[in-house]
Amino acid sequence: MQVLVALKVDQQMKQHFESSYPGVTFHFSTEKEEVAELIKKAEILVTGGRGADEDSIRAADKLKWVHVISAGVDNLPLELMSEKGIMLTNANGIHRIQMAEYAISSILAVARKERDYLKKQEEHVWDKELKIDEITAKKLVVVGAGAIGQEVARLGKAFRMHTIGVSRSGSPKEHFDEVYKQTEIETVLPHADYLISILPSTKETKYFYKKEHFDQMPKHAVFLNMGRGDAVATDVLLEALNQSKIKAAVLDVFEEEPLPEDHPFWDHPRVILTPHMAGQSPHYMERAMNIFEQNLGLYTEDAKEKQYLNKIDLNRGY
Repeated sequence: MQVLVALKVDQQMKQHFESSYPGVTFHFSTEKEEVAELIKKAEILVTGGRGADEDSIRAADKLKWVHVISAGVDNLPLELMSEKGIMLTNANGIHRIQMAEYAISSILAVARKERDYLKKQEEHVWDKELKIDEITAKKLVVVGAGAIGQEVARLGKAFRMHTIGVSRSGSPKEHFDEVYKQTEIETVLPHADYLISILPSTKETKYFYKKEHFDQMPKHAVFLNMGRGDAVATDVLLEALNQSKIKAAVLDVFEEEPLPEDHPFWDHPRVILTPHMAGQSPHYMERAMNIFEQNLGLYTEDAKEKQYLNKIDLNRGY
């Protein structure tokens, strides 16, 4: 069995896999030409969320399983993989700690007006007139109540926030006071002090947020998107900000990435933005490869029923 790991991993991790699975041949490479050749013989591919295009999947006649170290799989040729019977797993769940910290620290930054105070510091201005707010006891709406959303809610509860989850099923989730279906989102929007969007990019979630959604939110609401940029059209969000329909937006993801230098978000007084980094962590690779290793243990077993971690439904895209 040949496994191609098309990622930069340290020597210690390479040695771990080679010594732990002596019956498996591991190839570690990030060189484009070498990867293109190795994938033709690989049974398993471990790569990033953009690490396999249609041409490489078509050429991979022996490929049976792809593991990506991202949560999003929207940049992979899912239809082709389904046709070829290739299993797909992802790294869902490893982002929950760092992304929950990003969400809570960001809404605290907005409430405490940290951006304004940093500007005052740069200008050497002593200004005690800025009015700050608290997030304690506010209503926190989390759209996408999976592993990341539940961790956001757990941290929110530390501030005694009222946590409201929105998911596809609307079934009860840990750390949420209430959970609604995505089709019921208009029920919760008028109560949202903070709305955290963690939606993936699927057919059902693309441009999920419409103009009327922002019309229904309180004018003091803060919209934070750290899921996928195509959950809301740029012009719709800009209109909501420019017309003061919401107080502010914290954005880590965008319709177009990298964000163009002349984009109005850069200098918008109501926007705090980061370059799609909410999921970054010094422990990222270790956590992602741990999921792969757990699944590799199952893959090499003879058992008929195997419950793989984070197996993706190729038709749904999650």
